[in-house]
Amino acid sequence: MADLDATVAWAAQSGCADTEKLGITGFCWGGRTTWLYAAHSTRLKAGVAWYGRLDGDTSALTPRYPIHLADRLKAPVLGLYGGADTNISHDSIKAMRAALRKVKSPSEIFVYVDAPHGFHADYRPSYRKGPAEDGWRRMLIWFKKYKVA
Repeated sequence: MADLDATVAWAAQSGCADTEKLGITGFCWGGRTTWLYAAHSTRLKAGVAWYGRLDGDTSALTPRYPIHLADRLKAPVLGLYGGADTNISHDSIKAMRAALRKVKSPSEIFVYVDAPHGFHADYRPSYRKGPAEDGWRRMLIWFKKYKVA
């Protein structure tokens, strides 16, 4: 999180970005990081997590997962997941949705029923054009809604 904070500070100081419209998106591990940064940063307006892991075994390198931080989200996150993803369980998606509802978070999770993990990666066999394009459309709408775009 400190690296992302430093990046935001550099972008603000350099004039290369309008950090008053700060958004974040990430894929796979970056999707997990999107959720975590939304729980960390008070400057973030919104995030979009593409098939980011929601839970797992904790360790010194991964002390928390998004499921542990649903009640700490400071910015709304749109989660985009694949229903045919063998890396992220349906149970973890259901649990995250329940955690978000419990704290009345504006965050949402959308599942593409037949999409596997990595459905937006057009350089891999997992790429699915329909879900990838629809997810991108949803991301742009989400960012516009929360004044990132």
